[in-house]
Amino acid sequence: MSDFYQDGTISTLHDFGTKSTKDLEKDLLKFSKERKMELILPCLYSELKGDALPKIVSEISKTNYLNHIIIGLDKASEAQARKAWTFFEKLETPFTILWNDGPNLKKLDKELKKLGLAPNEYGKGRNVWYCIGMSIARDSARSVALHDCDIKTYDRRMLAKLFYPVVNPLFNFEFCKGFYPRVADNKMNGRVARLLVFPLLNALEKTIGNSDYLNFMKSFKYPLAGEFSFRRNILPELRISSDWGIEIGILSEMQRNFSPQNICQVDLADTYDHKHQNLSINDEKLGLSRMSIDIIKTFIKKLATQGHSFSKEQFRSLKATYYREALDLIDAYRNDAQMNGLKFDSHTEEKAVELFAANIMKAGDAFNQNPMDTPFIPTWSRVKSAIPDFLIRLEKAVNEDNMRYI
Repeated sequence: MSDFYQDGTISTLHDFGTKSTKDLEKDLLKFSKERKMELILPCLYSELKGDALPKIVSEISKTNYLNHIIIGLDKASEAQARKAWTFFEKLETPFTILWNDGPNLKKLDKELKKLGLAPNEYGKGRNVWYCIGMSIARDSARSVALHDCDIKTYDRRMLAKLFYPVVNPLFNFEFCKGFYPRVADNKMNGRVARLLVFPLLNALEKTIGNSDYLNFMKSFKYPLAGEFSFRRNILPELRISSDWGIEIGILSEMQRNFSPQNICQVDLADTYDHKHQNLSINDEKLGLSRMSIDIIKTFIKKLATQGHSFSKEQFRSLKATYYREALDLIDAYRNDAQMNGLKFDSHTEEKAVELFAANIMKAGDAFNQNPMDTPFIPTWSRVKSAIPDFLIRLEKAVNEDNMRYI
């Protein structure tokens, strides 16, 4: 997306196609002598059988600058975990698997639960949190990147561009977020970003007023991207959500802790496709319906920490304002799709907006009924303060699993 665009809040790093993947990787190999890089891959066992993860492993195996890879494995029996270790042996880089369903890690999780320090929900947020804990325990990398394992259009250039901003010693970035156009199968994807996040941010600005936080969030081209990288010093104090609000939650933490000059977004790909979630109109606990409620709650909780209050009447006003903003954006998306020869279903788009509008009220009810609900998993600094040797024992438990099953 070579448009040179900068909005003045955070830096946007483009891909003009003028530097080859080989040259990017040559730079990264040079940087790696002083700045070791670690990659986190949170995955489900079921993804080992899909089309995306085998290609991701193949592409990563072509790189030569990574120091280590941490793989968080969810929903795997013992037999499946053994197969996972065999599957990932194709990697050329040393790797460690966190078998989250194994007895060793379950025992440690139970210990944290007794002190109220364990993640409350099972899912990506919990998986990422334990992987971050392992990275802190290993204490070998200067920079850490993370991406999902369902990217169908993955190539190793994406990984190089994701690491580059936080590894280059001439750059001052502490955090980098990926972005890309969500176009695949001749249609626009990214419904939650297009039809919920962008119009919701506009609606929040109109109902509660302008704020540095809302300006910051609006500066990201694709705030729900699951690809980001950090400098390691961020990790011990990082608060993340255990639910579908993890991406918005991490951006919120970056806004709270760092100057915009230390944050960037990078153009990762011309095309991007991954596993899609169903809209799930009839079940708010599944699919995009669940995701939308979690994201709305994350925004509301963040704004509440900044002194904003939200009554039932304010949620009704927010819902009405959002609905109008979203319908206006559908008109813009329709024009964009037609000009680019993409399929566009206005009925399906409006059905999604109606669901998201209703979920604003559901998220509001959940927020007002549970004012003491903790939005984030405790930081690893807090865990270390409560149980000083926990990270040492986490690393030991993970290494025991890896010695046993490799």
